[in-house]
Amino acid sequence: MIRTRESKSAPVGVVTKVLRILETLHRSPSGLQLKDIAKQTAINKSTAYHFLAHLESEGYLFRDDGGAYLIGPENVAAGRNESRGNIAQAEPPPAAEVMGADRQNGEPGNDGWSAGALFGARRPLYCTSLGKAMAAFLPQEEADEMLRGLTYERFTPKTLVQPAKLKREFAKVREQGFAIDDEEAVPGARCVAAPIFDASGKVIGALSVSGPITRMAADKLQTLSTAVKKAASIISTRSGHAGL
Repeated sequence: MIRTRESKSAPVGVVTKVLRILETLHRSPSGLQLKDIAKQTAINKSTAYHFLAHLESEGYLFRDDGGAYLIGPENVAAGRNESRGNIAQAEPPPAAEVMGADRQNGEPGNDGWSAGALFGARRPLYCTSLGKAMAAFLPQEEADEMLRGLTYERFTPKTLVQPAKLKREFAKVREQGFAIDDEEAVPGARCVAAPIFDASGKVIGALSVSGPITRMAADKLQTLSTAVKKAASIISTRSGHAGL
């Protein structure tokens, strides 16, 4: 019988707390601030910060421009028994490619739009490109049940709040391979997202690019959607997906 002993440098309690943090962030794909992580995990704020800083330095977490912590590519790869750095080694780097396409729409900071309106914000799936990109590829029964269980709220005049219209929207998303949030969640903002799949073909997430309508003009959406789809495809491939 092999006996294990508790390590003073990494006791069981430490491992439990780290797992608690990761599980909490997995349930919050839009990210969480330090104070929210500490509150939801019941971990002292300074202790939580110590764990978060280490996880970030190892690539298991990253922070967006608003300071929220999100699950990083190392954690995604580890969860699928892949070698570390596979997503980051994709050529060309997905983030860089999407950002390059977005820069074609103009320089940031000149239109009065703030990314803070989206970073860290939580919105129902029916009015976001990320939510629609994922929901559209759920099994039909699961998608129907989800639509029946939603409580619809109109955030802007363009928000889709009718299940029948959402079903047609999902069909369009499946056909074109990407979803668009056209001022449906935030006035003056557009988002384009594409789904990410695992080895079994199950949708496990989505990748999006967001910006003001002045920079994400209608005539630029084709270029942006192509870039986002390609980037999402690279990540799906790195997750073991063989293609649609």
